[in-house]
Amino acid sequence: MIYKYRIVLDVLDDVIRDIEIRDTSTLEDLHNSIAQAFGFDGTEMASFYKSDEEWNQGEEYLLFDMSDGKGNVNMMNETSLDSVFSRKDTKMIYVYDFFNMWTFYVELADITEPEDGQDYPNLMFAQGQLPESPPEKQFEAEKLDDFDDDTDDDIEFENLDDFDFDENWN
Repeated sequence: MIYKYRIVLDVLDDVIRDIEIRDTSTLEDLHNSIAQAFGFDGTEMASFYKSDEEWNQGEEYLLFDMSDGKGNVNMMNETSLDSVFSRKDTKMIYVYDFFNMWTFYVELADITEPEDGQDYPNLMFAQGQLPESPPEKQFEAEKLDDFDDDTDDDIEFENLDDFDFDENWN
């Protein structure tokens, strides 16, 4: 089967690419196709994140394993597209270059039969140009509704003798 994706860059102007790729390809293959379609060299750190209908970020799939074997990580090159995308699960977030945080919304738009003579992956449609720099992201801390405000924020640490603190602890 052929998966047809719409990839939208998270910017104000419409910057869109439509890519079709075999369902047995990996997330790494999709990463390479997206990087090429948007003009990146594909060598920067990148991750896919599962997403729900509201584009909330979920489970991560890494391009490079930086965990030193200390955890169970999902790798792009070990994850086939048909194992993470379906008619029910159609959305993922793709982040390329963690220093610049290029963020893309990836949505499975259609599942079709392969066309004879067509090579895959295939860039079907391109609209808009990649800006010179990524948009600045506004990160906000979650509001802590249950925060206990009984703490004494006026504590002075000038005189450590008032506290049970051993300055020579090491």
